[in-house]
Amino acid sequence: MNLFNLYKKKIINDFIKKFNYTSLMEVPKLIKIVINIGVGGITDKNKIDDVCLNLKLITGQKPIVTNSRKSIANFKIRRGNPIGCKVTLRRKLMWCFLEKLIYISIPRIRDFRGFSIKSFDKYCNLNIGIKEHTIFPEIDYEKINRLYGLDISIVTSSINLKEVFYLFSSFSFPFRKENINFKY
Repeated sequence: MNLFNLYKKKIINDFIKKFNYTSLMEVPKLIKIVINIGVGGITDKNKIDDVCLNLKLITGQKPIVTNSRKSIANFKIRRGNPIGCKVTLRRKLMWCFLEKLIYISIPRIRDFRGFSIKSFDKYCNLNIGIKEHTIFPEIDYEKINRLYGLDISIVTSSINLKEVFYLFSSFSFPFRKENINFKY
């Protein structure tokens, strides 16, 4: 059963029972996933194309090149130069990427013990960083020139940390066994 069907058939009903919701609209949902690769100030146009190609392979969607807004001399960045690329996933691509992230890519991270509960921001969105983009199966390790890190932001509709943590736990998202102050 894929992740979207699990959410529709099982998780929504669990939320309604556990949190005593009166409407389906109260159940938190995933709105979008934003994946960002920042490469800093680069002078070679082929390098940013290589990064964009890798991000396109990972997500299945064409990325947008992000340009710098200011000039910073210490980092050798000029205003308007490309400094990275990003992709915003919604609907079906979002669910496919999340399923691939949870079940295929995260288990491939070396010495992984789970994500911290501190990865949630004050708006109850999950923000995680991945050090190597080679954990995704689409990337051929022999063809890459340089390792890049990814920032993944999963945006939810909830404003309650307890609900969002339960949502991601229902997806079997790997969290560390920390002191969690709330109970379901």
